[in-house]
Amino acid sequence: MLSTTLVVGATGATGKHVVLQLLQQKQNVHAIVRSKQRLLDSLEEIAPKSSSEFADRLEVTEAPLLDMSDDDMKKATKGCGAVVCCLGHNLTFKGMYGAPRRLVTDATKHLIEAIEANHRDKAEEDKKEVSNTKTKFILMGTVAVSNPAGGDNRRTFGERITLFLLHHLLPPHRDNETAAEYIFTKTENPHLEWTVVRPTDLVDGSSSKYELFDKPQDSIFGGDGVATRANVAKSMCDMILTEKLWEEWKFKWPVIHDLN
Repeated sequence: MLSTTLVVGATGATGKHVVLQLLQQKQNVHAIVRSKQRLLDSLEEIAPKSSSEFADRLEVTEAPLLDMSDDDMKKATKGCGAVVCCLGHNLTFKGMYGAPRRLVTDATKHLIEAIEANHRDKAEEDKKEVSNTKTKFILMGTVAVSNPAGGDNRRTFGERITLFLLHHLLPPHRDNETAAEYIFTKTENPHLEWTVVRPTDLVDGSSSKYELFDKPQDSIFGGDGVATRANVAKSMCDMILTEKLWEEWKFKWPVIHDLN
């Protein structure tokens, strides 16, 4: 079914694959980016001529996401059946320790608040107590972020020490944790269904078969598992387009591994 998905972090290493794969699946995509040309160039790097081929189904808003007003965010999320957040901090000193330190958390809150406001407006227009429609929200996390519901296996002593240090010394990790904790509070929201996709060690490469687990399979210090960014994007697109898969993983914290 033709639908519109909003993608933020669309020029990132994973987000660009989400945009392209959705377009290839004949879906409409709305991307919020700082630079439209950078997005088009990144799509061309993966699939030449894709930016022109899919131009009629790709809407781009050029704006710093955190600077968007509430009304602008409501407009961006209105009518979207799914929202995908692939935001992350640049791996530079400024990117990790400079502003904005709460990029993922604040963006997630702003997006979800806009989704909720749109559903309230729709219910009011339809003169119903609540809207019957729901929006899928997919947040890209990391395997180092634990499931707040406690479903993960207990970490080793060394892992717990490392994660403690990361929490206090590395703002992007703390940001990812805070975003996950926030979205966890939305379990009973009648308008919102979500999942937090947690890739194991990320690598570049093409899409292939993958497997989803309900908890981390390897140590945070490394293991045999890897996940290509294209496969992380594929898992997100599959959840958007396949209701059976979505029903299996909504309100959960899937960990993705490539199948060897």
